[in-house]
Amino acid sequence: MREESKASNRSDWGTSSRTEEERVFLEGPKARSNEFYHAFRVFSEMIQGFRTFQFVGPCVTVFGSARFDEKHEYYQLAMEMGEELVRKGFTVMTGGGPGIMEAANRGAKKLGGCSVGCNITLPKEQRPNVYLDVWMEFKYFMVRKFMLAKYSYGFVAMPGGFGTLDELFGVLTLIQTKKIEGFPVVLIGTEFWKPLRNLIEERLVEAKTINPEDTKTIFFTDSPLEAAEFIQAIATDRFQLKIRPMKILGERAIRQA
Repeated sequence: MREESKASNRSDWGTSSRTEEERVFLEGPKARSNEFYHAFRVFSEMIQGFRTFQFVGPCVTVFGSARFDEKHEYYQLAMEMGEELVRKGFTVMTGGGPGIMEAANRGAKKLGGCSVGCNITLPKEQRPNVYLDVWMEFKYFMVRKFMLAKYSYGFVAMPGGFGTLDELFGVLTLIQTKKIEGFPVVLIGTEFWKPLRNLIEERLVEAKTINPEDTKTIFFTDSPLEAAEFIQAIATDRFQLKIRPMKILGERAIRQA
């Protein structure tokens, strides 16, 4: 593990894709052969994701901005979050990039926990951060978001921008519509998230665009320890299923470092 590696501060991380496949796919109707090709590529990427993350253990996904370097208070807070999740027995999953993602993975590795990432192809240098035990690079954002949700028993949103909000509200919508169980969602940074909290708890509830019950699995705090304890309290009883690797398929369990 390269613990002393310099943290990244990539303001251009996530601004566009290194390949044009996804952009072309989303531009509208194409020839049937082209649509079939992209459908096959999406399916293949999902199968690869299943094979990659099947045995990483119970995950908690940490969302957050790629733009904070290791000197920033939010980077340090994310490192603490990664450490606390490992202490509770969770695997830490992130988007695999720099900033908050790197910090959470780094905290997990610091305590010898399992650290995994779902990276995305980008226009320039976009190597996954160096604190990952298992990672996969995705061409399609929709498949990446699916994997970030599928293997997680809780979600932590650190301060971030459009990408973080997209991931956060995607998860909240899945929970609200019962597509996934009511797993805990924690927002770290009470001052940063205060306007959003007011929007959710006051404006949306008062306008009856969401129900008061929709906010019960959301927890706001500045404490990584409180966040980890909140997630553990709700999610612990969901770890009964044990899927064992099949040697005939070349599968193996992912051991923590």
